[in-house]
Amino acid sequence: MTESAITQPQIAAKNPNKKIKFIIGGALIFVAVIALVITSIDSTGAYYMTVAELNNDATSLAGQKIRVSGGVVQESEDWDPVNLMLKFNMTDETGEQVLVSFHGSRPSNFSQATEAIVEGEMLSDGSFRADNLLLKCPSRYEEAPEVTQFEAIK
Repeated sequence: MTESAITQPQIAAKNPNKKIKFIIGGALIFVAVIALVITSIDSTGAYYMTVAELNNDATSLAGQKIRVSGGVVQESEDWDPVNLMLKFNMTDETGEQVLVSFHGSRPSNFSQATEAIVEGEMLSDGSFRADNLLLKCPSRYEEAPEVTQFEAIK
């Protein structure tokens, strides 16, 4: 039998460029994720201010996304159901007020609300256009008076 040349499959040498490609690819993905997080925080972030701070810096804050908390001034509500426009005044402990306009459905518990949190932007005319309106209604969350055992029997 003649000896035939049996060729063994050659094992390829490890390519050092593969590690570099994976490292560069991983770094690019990491940078992309960080960039997405930063842009989403910038687009959804809002400054939190009081009504007095808002009025003091009204001209410099025009067009910026702002969140304001304050009390709802009773009897200041102006509801236009045809255009779904709610306007009311907000105040804080200093007594300063700002006119808030909100386009959307009127919350059912608005007449009971004592405090509100609005998120939107300050307009050049000194009013505030709210994109989001959250109400605080303490009467709904007050603790019921405690009834003793003897009072329950009577």
